[in-house]
Amino acid sequence: MSHGHSHGGGGCRCAAEREEPPEQRGLAYGLYLRIDLERLQCLNESREGSGRGVFKPWEERTDRSKFVESDADEELLFNIPFTGNVKLKGIIIMGEDDDSHPSEMRLYKNIPQMSFDDTDREPDQTFSLNRDLTGELEYATKISRFSNVYHLSIHISKNFGADTTKVFYIGLRGEWTELRRHEVTICNYEASANPADHRVHQVTPQTHFIS
Repeated sequence: MSHGHSHGGGGCRCAAEREEPPEQRGLAYGLYLRIDLERLQCLNESREGSGRGVFKPWEERTDRSKFVESDADEELLFNIPFTGNVKLKGIIIMGEDDDSHPSEMRLYKNIPQMSFDDTDREPDQTFSLNRDLTGELEYATKISRFSNVYHLSIHISKNFGADTTKVFYIGLRGEWTELRRHEVTICNYEASANPADHRVHQVTPQTHFIS
């Protein structure tokens, strides 16, 4: 079987060749549970909100009722915020058995609210894709580049020649780490009204004035 290649390292392999037994394979692609779906964006989707539907359990990847199709041209741009820090190890992209299947995928890390204008910059990794109709081809990322990811952007830049691009499933494999406790504490502290804060603010102008 001829597999695609990745510019700058990495490659793809069949998910069926992975070490996990079939019943464990779904757990391996469980990072969709760690996506902040309310804040997930898919730019150039023909139907609003349809991009969220392709991040689903591995066992449901063949459910063809949920898919996203591009609108104005063949490009799609997914902005994917996670609920913690992720070490991304692999990605599956499943499409249609025609020229609407994605042929190139470009990955960017930690650029929230990314737009198509931002895709002119150098991606962290680029993959040439093969047609995958069953969700079995995994593209391995450079783990050293994707070891501390809180936001992932996936730019589908090309397909095999159709006017629009269609995606049925995107699987993400890796490890998720909860935000550090002191970071969560700081967020909660800043979000709450603490009387001590007001005393500090009152004293600060005097301090600046004296200095």
